[in-house]
Amino acid sequence: MDPITAQQRKKILRVLFLSLLLDLISFTFILPLFPSLLSFYRSLETKPSSALNRILHYLNAYKQSFAVPINAKYDIVLLGGALGSLFSLLQAIASPIIGRASDKYGRRKALLWSMCGNIASVALWCAAVDFRTFLLSRIVGGLSEGNVQLATAIATDISTDAQRGSTMALVGACFSIAFTFGPALGAALASVTTVVANPFATAAGVSLLLIVVETLYLYFQLPETRPAHRTQANPDHRHDKRQSARHTNNPAILNAVHFLFLLPFSGLEFSLPFLITSVLFPDHPSPSKLNGRLLGFVGLIASLLQGSVVRRLAPLTVVKAGMVSCTAAFFLLSQVRDTTGLYCAGALLAVTSATVVTGLNSLGSFEANKSNTGQVLGALRSWGQFGRALGPVVFCSLFWWAGRETAYLLGGSLMLGVTALVLTVLKNPQVEEKK
Repeated sequence: MDPITAQQRKKILRVLFLSLLLDLISFTFILPLFPSLLSFYRSLETKPSSALNRILHYLNAYKQSFAVPINAKYDIVLLGGALGSLFSLLQAIASPIIGRASDKYGRRKALLWSMCGNIASVALWCAAVDFRTFLLSRIVGGLSEGNVQLATAIATDISTDAQRGSTMALVGACFSIAFTFGPALGAALASVTTVVANPFATAAGVSLLLIVVETLYLYFQLPETRPAHRTQANPDHRHDKRQSARHTNNPAILNAVHFLFLLPFSGLEFSLPFLITSVLFPDHPSPSKLNGRLLGFVGLIASLLQGSVVRRLAPLTVVKAGMVSCTAAFFLLSQVRDTTGLYCAGALLAVTSATVVTGLNSLGSFEANKSNTGQVLGALRSWGQFGRALGPVVFCSLFWWAGRETAYLLGGSLMLGVTALVLTVLKNPQVEEKK
């Protein structure tokens, strides 16, 4: 692709923002429905030999090794976490492949193929009248979901060094907006029953509609943004190599930071329902609503931060702020006793959600040259997804085995170490204004 004009960049950013917003709203529909979905499939599959009951048997055996009492409500939460870990693990495997494909065949083509996988995944959910079909839909979705990393690669393609941070914040803002409104919309749609055999078909159908609209929008509006490959004799190619060489953060270190951050952070996210329902408010008449309000609060604060503050800060400053906030949230949650303390921790988590991944993606984009942006960003996402896959298992084990206070103190200590690594090793890249 030839250098783009300011008008072309504005158009591509608009397409990127709207399509990613549609994608993430569709993606978040299912998040508040997991307990109800899994309870529904559990009520259908009464045979001990069914796939769902075999999975629950192994999960319960693992849980009871920590002397945790049998509780159907917690079993469903644990199963939801296991499915989330599976999705993240599949993402970790697929992300580098998707990234390299976008470098070789183009961002647009890779994104449209990814959308075909997303359509197949949601279509399977629409037809999921048994747990096997639902599980297959999650597997297909985990292997095909490449929208976020490809959006990051496209944002890198069309941005100068000086524009990089604000463009990445735009991608992050899509997350915050979607997570603020998507789960509530999904829960509302789930209350509308149109297919008796699948009471969640309405939410799944609207999700599918959004994905199809997004795919058509991308097909007709998104141009190819991958820079044309340069020959060795081309001066632009040599300039590109010099640009990639002047940046100072080793991609391997960024990958390690992403993994080490998401390992405890994803465990903290997953543990919040346990903390609310089993420790803080065990007698609350509707703890799930309390959890939903907290997540909505976090999403709202994060979206406001990304739209106002984060986009104006240097990438490393953004990462540092998020790491410090996350560390403080861990230590606060180890001692919190009431709603006020819970929402104070939520505010700190909102800062983390608005900053760390956005900043790391921005730092990672500086380490790529024009021929391997997808590969570098795909590897960065892959390591993060490995952390997200392991986090719930590790943190749940700590939560059950050693108790809430010890689990959060150890998580905070690990986050403190990662923060020290960020503060001492990472550096802000040199930013050059476009001339």
